[in-house]
Amino acid sequence: MNTILELEHVVKRFGGLVATNDMSFAVEKGESVGLIGPNGAGKTTIFSLIMGEHKVNSGSIKLHGEELTRLRTHKRIRRGIARTYQVPRPFAEMDVLANIEVGLMPDSIIGMLTSGHSEDEGRAIARSVGLGEGDLHRDPAELSMGDLRKLELARTLATRPQVMLLDEVFAGLTAGEIEQISGLLNEKRQEGLTYVIVSHDLRSLEPLIDSAIAMTQGTLICRGSYQDVMNDQAVRMAYLGQ
Repeated sequence: MNTILELEHVVKRFGGLVATNDMSFAVEKGESVGLIGPNGAGKTTIFSLIMGEHKVNSGSIKLHGEELTRLRTHKRIRRGIARTYQVPRPFAEMDVLANIEVGLMPDSIIGMLTSGHSEDEGRAIARSVGLGEGDLHRDPAELSMGDLRKLELARTLATRPQVMLLDEVFAGLTAGEIEQISGLLNEKRQEGLTYVIVSHDLRSLEPLIDSAIAMTQGTLICRGSYQDVMNDQAVRMAYLGQ
């Protein structure tokens, strides 16, 4: 097995609230993992800790064995990890195509001057997520929620990630759009991309994942196949109220 992302005994507190408590799990290269749990379980907090948007109180987060906990978010992105958000966060002052092209830009000034990326690459990414030519020069505020989700995914893909953290990527999409995005994610997996996916749309999540991690109140309950996790009594009590 080739571990690409690893969390070890991660603890995050906000004042007296323990948001994540001794969270440990590993994700293998090319794997797709579902992260499930009730509202307030700590799923989005886990993503924010992995990205460096929140600092861990204790524990370790590694990408390809490299410790990330001291790195700023932009450096983690350049090492190959990126995320989408429950509430899309486009640059409001840029059109759709410019939003995507931001992810294609290198960090350094020299890199910007010598970069070979073009509008064509941004357009290709837009097409891959289902954004049409007529969408490219629209303001994000003009987009439907479904198209905002697509833009969020396109912006993330533009950073050329090895690991993608997808937070409610299907929310607001039609059945046809979900099918399209699922097809794209499966395509990218064949190219070696790794996913951790948070979704309340369990029917859409199930065929996409190799395993599921269930958590509640910041604590890992169990990990296994989707069916094994959903049949676990502790998961049913915490997540399904049964």
